[in-house]
Amino acid sequence: MTQSPFSLLVIIVTAFVISGCASSPTPEKDHSSRYTISQDRAPDGDFDVSGLGNAQPRYEAPRSAGNKSPYTVWGKQYSVMASNDGYVERGTASWYGEKFHGHKTSNGEVFDMYEMSAAHKSLRIPGYARVTNLDNGRSVIVRVNDRGPFHGDRLIDLSYAAAKKLGYQGKGTARVEVAAITVKQDGTMTLAGQPFSGDGEPVPVEKVADLAEEKGGATSLFVQLGSFSSRNPAEVLLDKARDVIENPMRVRAVDTASGRFHRVQVGPFSNPDEARKAQARLESRGFGQTILLTDSH
Repeated sequence: MTQSPFSLLVIIVTAFVISGCASSPTPEKDHSSRYTISQDRAPDGDFDVSGLGNAQPRYEAPRSAGNKSPYTVWGKQYSVMASNDGYVERGTASWYGEKFHGHKTSNGEVFDMYEMSAAHKSLRIPGYARVTNLDNGRSVIVRVNDRGPFHGDRLIDLSYAAAKKLGYQGKGTARVEVAAITVKQDGTMTLAGQPFSGDGEPVPVEKVADLAEEKGGATSLFVQLGSFSSRNPAEVLLDKARDVIENPMRVRAVDTASGRFHRVQVGPFSNPDEARKAQARLESRGFGQTILLTDSH
């Protein structure tokens, strides 16, 4: 049967919209001819991610590409957030790989399964997020530049490389927490609405001291190791920290506009030098996503 030019156009447009919606190991069948393989899969060989770094958050001017709102996929309507600032959510992560490698993402970029990227249904793109595997405590920072996943209750689709860094590429899915990283034009960042410096680098102590003065003179400092929407993974991380450092530490429950979060914090420290030393020791033992906060945060 010969298809009309209009029918072909509908197929092409639909395939472009859902480019980021596949997930491994068993995505829904794609009836378009856009992709050269029908089932998604991991690349051949043992791709080494040990030297692969996080995506580097930076300010990117707002764009219209990929941010149409609302939009409809497979008969269901989705909305894009007005801002990613303060976003934190827990759910199921999947991944996508070779089937989509080299094809365009929803905002017109080219998907590379070897880079630290992701697809999300509602975050503005391009954007950045820290994704934490709630089963093993590992975290990565990814650049969100695609739409999806549009399968069941899945929250985010990571590139194959990012999924392997989190240790779930073999299982296909993992329980994760996604926290948006927003970057202002002056380079300052927030992680789920909290001060952040990007890629695990500590917040300069001078900035923390300034924040303390603004908050009314509170000077106690804490090294924060992670923030979770449920208490159990926070307690697991706390136990790991107790194995490498003897300083006082706590799980602090904080109610925010996005819900309750459980923050794993070491301290308090009365002076910046002590906080720096503890932070350096923790980072040398694998706690790579630490930030410095005052007690008021």
